[in-house]
Amino acid sequence: MLTDVRVLVISGSSREGSFNRQLAAVAAGLAAQAGAMVTTVDLRSLELPIYDEDLLSQGAPEGARRLVRLFAEHDALLLATPEYNGFPTPLLINALDWASVMPAADGQLSGSAAFGGTVAGLLSASPGAFGGLRSLLATRQFLQMNLGMLVVPEQFGLVRADQAFGAASALVDAASLAGVARVVDAVLRTARALKAAR
Repeated sequence: MLTDVRVLVISGSSREGSFNRQLAAVAAGLAAQAGAMVTTVDLRSLELPIYDEDLLSQGAPEGARRLVRLFAEHDALLLATPEYNGFPTPLLINALDWASVMPAADGQLSGSAAFGGTVAGLLSASPGAFGGLRSLLATRQFLQMNLGMLVVPEQFGLVRADQAFGAASALVDAASLAGVARVVDAVLRTARALKAAR
């Protein structure tokens, strides 16, 4: 088993008790069990202001540079995001918008170069009956078309997320766990195949 695939895990929600943070943690655990090296990022900890190009004249936010470094250091992304009015969260979009405009500097890749070719897998959790499906569709287009990531076809939306987690934030339903596992497996297989081909 290859153990050198590095996976970044991000939740589009940072609130306490977030269903998507719990879902991201499940995906991170499965990836680690499969031999990947996993890094989890709390987007709130990046302390990014609302994107404003005028702020670039005052210097790029360190949180944006940190996010670019993380993408440059990792082969793949597992992303769990809730649905806000049919779209991924402002927290997620704002962070990616900032990182995408970072220029190459001091030996670090530009944001667009760091994103390009990253293998991504999408997850969502919602208390509703659709599991955040609309946000998954919008996020897929954003990551593929705008940021140049390779998003695997497999995706998973966790329905009725308010009833889905038990002790230690574990998924109580075996079918739901299998759905997450399919996404994780697809991401790791693809990332490993691409890495072996280089």
